[in-house]
Amino acid sequence: MSDKTELESLESLLKKLPPEDQAEAFRILYGNLPKELPIAPAAAALAKEHDFDVAAYRFPSTPEQRREPRIVRIGVIQTQINESTSAPVDKQYRAIVERTEKLIHAAGAMGCNVLGLQEAWTMPFAFCTREKHPWLEFAEPIDGPTTRALSRLARHYDMVIVSPILERDEAHGGTIHNTAVVIGNRGNVIGYHRKNHIPRVGDFNESTYYMEGDTGHPVFATQYGKVGVNICYGRHHPLNWLAFGLNGAEIVFNPSATVGALSEPLWPIEARCASIANNYFTAAINRIGTESFPNEFTSGDGKGAHHDFGHFYGSSYVTAPDGSRTPGLSRTRDGVLISEVDLNHCRQVRDKWGFQMTQRLPEYAELLTKAARHDFRPQVIPDNGLGWETERTAVRHQQSARLSAPVAQVEFAGSVTSREEND
Repeated sequence: MSDKTELESLESLLKKLPPEDQAEAFRILYGNLPKELPIAPAAAALAKEHDFDVAAYRFPSTPEQRREPRIVRIGVIQTQINESTSAPVDKQYRAIVERTEKLIHAAGAMGCNVLGLQEAWTMPFAFCTREKHPWLEFAEPIDGPTTRALSRLARHYDMVIVSPILERDEAHGGTIHNTAVVIGNRGNVIGYHRKNHIPRVGDFNESTYYMEGDTGHPVFATQYGKVGVNICYGRHHPLNWLAFGLNGAEIVFNPSATVGALSEPLWPIEARCASIANNYFTAAINRIGTESFPNEFTSGDGKGAHHDFGHFYGSSYVTAPDGSRTPGLSRTRDGVLISEVDLNHCRQVRDKWGFQMTQRLPEYAELLTKAARHDFRPQVIPDNGLGWETERTAVRHQQSARLSAPVAQVEFAGSVTSREEND
């Protein structure tokens, strides 16, 4: 559950600045800050009744003469778990689904076209425990009850929904995957993507449950744009972001679960950098709250066993292809964030900055092919003069040592003569 002692948000600190300084601080940190959109009365009523936040922004774009605007509303939802992790699995699952459904209704009321949920949203993030029981009971097939429930909502709101779940692949021996299911706005399953990069970092040693995905870097051509899903740890890998861009992504969701002590300084940077480098929209999503588990576990860091591994700090945000971004959602509260964008903005920025035109894919491919071989040697060119210089340095050191050696006093037949000890 949420820790009431946690800071509400970075933005809450910035707003303590004098008004004339706030705008400049936001400009420096966030680029061209998008304008706030009005909150629909139905969404505001839901937020008030069920105690969550709704924020909405509009990114500017340039009207074109030969292309109609492609206006799309991108949405993200961040939530916390609602039941104790010691409660029956079905009770935990139903509480999370019922809570998230209320926020989906608010997104629908805001006219959201493409909605992303957080990583493994149907369960507590129990992978830190490395216990198989009871957490694998949350796993379900692609076409399981969660997908069927969201399909109805997707059809009702004419909304594409990206739903990251713990997948059980019954066709392959019940193998477990960390998977995002992409549900079309007609309630159909367009496809799915399995997490490419699996962390092996302290509490986040998720290879106990699943291994690297086998679905490549798919981009889903939906009614509302070409969508990619870079699941959690993949955000630390620039080539993972690049691959979705090469496949034509216009929007890339990054559903995550990450805690403050581990990654918070990186959080505002990585998805934003991906937008800048690849000129597409990114939506970074993180859960909130501190999840405590019945049995203690250790982190492999020499410290004592513990029941939780830190505060999930939320702060979900959306970034445009030029690097401008929205303020983040709260660090402590459930929330819905809606961003109205023009997908034409992707090409406009590419034309302006020329990153894709000037990239050197054949050269990168050649290096990566070599680097993947067992006999790879880095391309390091030594300075051949270093050996000669080393010899000169050694000689100088010897001479310096000789000159600075202490002088011994030697007496000969009533007279005093000096000599160097090392002669």
